[in-house]
Amino acid sequence: MRLGVLDVGSNTVHLLVVDAHRGAHPWPAASEKSVLRLSEQLGRDGSLGKAGANALVDAVCGARRAADRYGVEDFLAFATSAVRDATNSADVLARVRKETGVELRVVPGEEEARLTFLAVRRWFGWSAGRLLDLDIGGGSLEIAGGADEDPEVAMSLPLGAGRLTRRFFGGVRAARPPAIEAVAELAEHVESLLDPVAEKLATMAWDTIKATSKTFRTLARLAGAAPSAAGVYEPRRLSAPGLRQVLTFLRLIPLDAVNELEGVSASRAHQLLAGAVVADATMRRLAIPELHICPWALREGVILRRLDAS
Repeated sequence: MRLGVLDVGSNTVHLLVVDAHRGAHPWPAASEKSVLRLSEQLGRDGSLGKAGANALVDAVCGARRAADRYGVEDFLAFATSAVRDATNSADVLARVRKETGVELRVVPGEEEARLTFLAVRRWFGWSAGRLLDLDIGGGSLEIAGGADEDPEVAMSLPLGAGRLTRRFFGGVRAARPPAIEAVAELAEHVESLLDPVAEKLATMAWDTIKATSKTFRTLARLAGAAPSAAGVYEPRRLSAPGLRQVLTFLRLIPLDAVNELEGVSASRAHQLLAGAVVADATMRRLAIPELHICPWALREGVILRRLDAS
């Protein structure tokens, strides 16, 4: 089966086309992205503005045409935090459906955590034992853990790198690094939202701890992990001391210098400091000494769930 999955995230609209069948490894056939930064286009009232909605419609329409060119037999489209949180979400979804013919399904935060966990479990297998997974997106942080394919605990917090950058650093950073006070305020906010999470997970033990998302992959690369050119099967890790060094560095340098770092995507460079603050606080509060980076995440979880049902 040739399956197309359209992921409308807080930063990008990403079409992934795979060839797969039940019980088999989904092999990528094509991938196309549009950078929209929807989480940064929400107005003060929480609504997605006309420009953002226009861009979303254009991106979805383009992805649908691309899927047809690639001969996609089954097309799945879903949206996460930015659309989920928009106060005019229903209107935006109705417009997308009317103008593109694509039915975008909004994935609730807890389900997002569960689907991502499924992908991580399948990638590492049962040898990972009791598994905990962290995922920092543009709009939210997902945490899920358990011994099976369906996690015992699954949580979603409004601690995405794009959301926090917009709130605490005013969106795209200027030439100078953000003020020390702004970084401290962000860190305090993150800690406060992690309090109940740390309390809930305090009595649970994990055999392995993994992380997904572009944010974690980039932080791991800056801390010395192998580049993407080494391939998806190359083991990659992020240690707590390595992350603290990266965080200290990111606090001191301007955005144009972050853009020039190897492994940093220009479209997400301005969000990296906020993402590092979330990653550092989460690892500290959950007493995580080291994370293993997983190349699969939500999109692959959606694919696996679809194949399981076939």
